[in-house]
Amino acid sequence: MNSQVRYAGFFIRLVASFLDTLFLALPLGIVIYFLSGGEWFDFAQYQQNIQLALAGNPHALDTQPATSFTWELLFEISVLVLTIIFWDKWGGTTPGKRVVGIKIVDAKTFGDISNKQAITRSLGYIPSTLLFGIGFLMVLFRKDKRALHDLLADTLVIYQSDF
Repeated sequence: MNSQVRYAGFFIRLVASFLDTLFLALPLGIVIYFLSGGEWFDFAQYQQNIQLALAGNPHALDTQPATSFTWELLFEISVLVLTIIFWDKWGGTTPGKRVVGIKIVDAKTFGDISNKQAITRSLGYIPSTLLFGIGFLMVLFRKDKRALHDLLADTLVIYQSDF
Protein backbone atom coordinates (compact mmCIF):
# COMPACT_ATOMS: atom_id res chain seq x y z
CA MET A 1 0.00 0.00 0.00
CA ASN A 2 1.15 3.53 -0.76
CA SER A 3 1.98 5.43 2.45
CA GLN A 4 1.30 8.79 0.73
CA VAL A 5 -2.33 7.96 0.07
CA ARG A 6 -4.99 9.06 2.53
CA TYR A 7 -7.68 6.43 2.68
CA ALA A 8 -11.24 7.62 3.15
CA GLY A 9 -12.57 6.38 6.47
CA PHE A 10 -15.97 5.21 7.59
CA PHE A 11 -17.54 8.53 8.55
CA ILE A 12 -16.57 10.49 5.43
CA ARG A 13 -17.88 7.59 3.34
CA LEU A 14 -21.09 7.59 5.39
CA VAL A 15 -21.57 11.31 4.71
CA ALA A 16 -20.97 10.72 0.98
CA SER A 17 -23.52 7.89 1.01
CA PHE A 18 -26.08 10.10 2.76
CA LEU A 19 -25.51 12.85 0.18
CA ASP A 20 -25.89 10.35 -2.67
CA THR A 21 -29.19 9.26 -1.16
CA LEU A 22 -30.33 12.90 -1.24
CA PHE A 23 -28.92 13.72 -4.69
CA LEU A 24 -29.48 10.43 -6.53
CA ALA A 25 -31.71 7.86 -4.86
CA LEU A 26 -34.40 10.19 -3.50
CA PRO A 27 -35.05 12.06 -6.78
CA LEU A 28 -34.90 8.79 -8.72
CA GLY A 29 -37.30 7.19 -6.24
CA ILE A 30 -39.77 10.06 -6.64
CA VAL A 31 -39.66 9.75 -10.43
CA ILE A 32 -40.15 5.98 -10.32
CA TYR A 33 -42.96 6.29 -7.79
CA PHE A 34 -44.84 8.63 -10.11
CA LEU A 35 -44.04 6.50 -13.17
CA SER A 36 -45.55 3.54 -11.30
CA GLY A 37 -48.76 5.48 -10.83
CA GLY A 38 -48.48 4.79 -7.11
CA GLU A 39 -48.18 1.02 -7.64
CA TRP A 40 -44.60 0.79 -6.32
CA PHE A 41 -45.78 0.93 -2.71
CA ASP A 42 -48.88 1.89 -0.75
CA PHE A 43 -47.98 5.40 0.43
CA ALA A 44 -51.28 5.71 2.32
CA GLN A 45 -50.27 2.74 4.49
CA TYR A 46 -46.94 4.45 5.28
CA GLN A 47 -48.82 7.59 6.33
CA GLN A 48 -51.17 5.57 8.53
CA ASN A 49 -48.24 3.76 10.18
CA ILE A 50 -46.53 7.08 10.93
CA GLN A 51 -49.72 8.50 12.46
CA LEU A 52 -50.16 5.39 14.61
CA ALA A 53 -46.53 5.53 15.74
CA LEU A 54 -46.77 9.21 16.63
CA ALA A 55 -49.90 8.46 18.64
CA GLY A 56 -47.90 5.92 20.65
CA ASN A 57 -49.51 2.80 19.20
CA PRO A 58 -47.10 -0.13 19.81
CA HIS A 59 -48.61 -1.98 16.83
CA ALA A 60 -47.92 0.82 14.34
CA LEU A 61 -45.59 -1.34 12.25
CA ASP A 62 -47.63 -4.55 12.40
CA THR A 63 -49.08 -3.88 8.95
CA GLN A 64 -46.53 -3.15 6.26
CA PRO A 65 -47.43 -1.51 2.95
CA ALA A 66 -47.72 -3.70 -0.10
CA THR A 67 -44.89 -3.17 -2.58
CA SER A 68 -44.42 -4.04 -6.21
CA PHE A 69 -41.37 -6.21 -6.80
CA THR A 70 -41.19 -5.05 -10.42
CA TRP A 71 -41.03 -1.35 -9.53
CA GLU A 72 -38.61 -2.02 -6.65
CA LEU A 73 -36.34 -3.94 -9.01
CA LEU A 74 -36.53 -1.11 -11.56
CA PHE A 75 -35.53 1.37 -8.83
CA GLU A 76 -32.58 -0.75 -7.62
CA ILE A 77 -31.29 -1.34 -11.16
CA SER A 78 -31.69 2.36 -11.98
CA VAL A 79 -29.65 3.38 -8.92
CA LEU A 80 -26.98 0.83 -9.87
CA VAL A 81 -26.77 2.02 -13.47
CA LEU A 82 -26.76 5.71 -12.52
CA THR A 83 -24.03 5.14 -9.93
CA ILE A 84 -21.85 3.27 -12.43
CA ILE A 85 -22.38 6.04 -15.01
CA PHE A 86 -21.19 8.62 -12.46
CA TRP A 87 -18.17 6.47 -11.53
CA ASP A 88 -17.29 6.15 -15.21
CA LYS A 89 -17.84 9.79 -16.23
CA TRP A 90 -16.60 11.47 -13.02
CA GLY A 91 -13.47 9.39 -12.40
CA GLY A 92 -14.69 7.21 -9.55
CA THR A 93 -16.98 9.70 -7.86
CA THR A 94 -20.68 10.27 -7.39
CA PRO A 95 -22.20 13.61 -6.39
CA GLY A 96 -21.83 12.74 -2.69
CA LYS A 97 -18.23 11.58 -3.05
CA ARG A 98 -17.39 14.65 -5.12
CA VAL A 99 -18.81 17.01 -2.47
CA VAL A 100 -16.69 15.44 0.30
CA GLY A 101 -13.61 15.06 -1.94
CA ILE A 102 -13.20 11.29 -2.15
CA LYS A 103 -13.07 8.86 -5.05
CA ILE A 104 -12.90 5.15 -5.83
CA VAL A 105 -9.72 3.85 -7.46
CA ASP A 106 -8.20 0.53 -8.46
CA ALA A 107 -6.34 -0.87 -5.45
CA LYS A 108 -3.23 -1.82 -7.43
CA THR A 109 -2.80 1.07 -9.89
CA PHE A 110 -4.69 3.88 -8.12
CA GLY A 111 -6.22 4.53 -11.55
CA ASP A 112 -9.84 4.55 -12.69
CA ILE A 113 -11.87 1.47 -11.93
CA SER A 114 -13.12 -0.78 -14.73
CA ASN A 115 -16.76 -1.48 -15.46
CA LYS A 116 -16.22 -4.99 -14.08
CA GLN A 117 -14.93 -3.50 -10.81
CA ALA A 118 -17.84 -1.07 -10.69
CA ILE A 119 -20.41 -3.83 -11.11
CA THR A 120 -18.60 -6.14 -8.66
CA ARG A 121 -18.36 -3.32 -6.11
CA SER A 122 -22.03 -2.44 -6.47
CA LEU A 123 -23.15 -6.05 -6.15
CA GLY A 124 -20.77 -6.38 -3.21
CA TYR A 125 -23.05 -4.07 -1.24
CA ILE A 126 -25.44 -7.02 -0.95
CA PRO A 127 -23.19 -9.25 1.20
CA SER A 128 -21.86 -6.17 3.01
CA THR A 129 -25.44 -5.44 4.05
CA LEU A 130 -26.63 -9.00 4.61
CA LEU A 131 -23.80 -9.64 7.05
CA PHE A 132 -25.53 -7.23 9.46
CA GLY A 133 -23.54 -4.33 8.01
CA ILE A 134 -20.22 -5.86 9.02
CA GLY A 135 -19.02 -5.52 5.43
CA PHE A 136 -19.29 -1.73 5.81
CA LEU A 137 -17.98 -1.63 9.38
CA MET A 138 -14.74 -3.31 8.26
CA VAL A 139 -13.63 0.18 7.19
CA LEU A 140 -13.33 1.11 10.88
CA PHE A 141 -10.79 -1.64 11.57
CA ARG A 142 -8.61 -1.87 8.47
CA LYS A 143 -5.57 0.35 7.88
CA ASP A 144 -6.47 0.66 4.20
CA LYS A 145 -10.12 1.46 5.12
CA ARG A 146 -11.51 -1.13 2.70
CA ALA A 147 -15.01 -2.50 3.05
CA LEU A 148 -16.02 -5.98 1.93
CA HIS A 149 -17.25 -4.64 -1.42
CA ASP A 150 -13.85 -2.93 -1.92
CA LEU A 151 -12.05 -6.21 -1.28
CA LEU A 152 -14.32 -8.07 -3.69
CA ALA A 153 -13.79 -5.49 -6.45
CA ASP A 154 -10.12 -4.74 -5.62
CA THR A 155 -10.85 -1.03 -5.08
CA LEU A 156 -9.92 1.67 -2.59
CA VAL A 157 -11.64 4.89 -1.58
CA ILE A 158 -9.16 7.73 -1.22
CA TYR A 159 -9.15 11.51 -0.99
CA GLN A 160 -9.14 13.15 -4.45
CA SER A 161 -6.32 15.50 -3.55
CA ASP A 162 -3.94 12.54 -3.32
CA PHE A 163 -4.07 11.86 -7.08
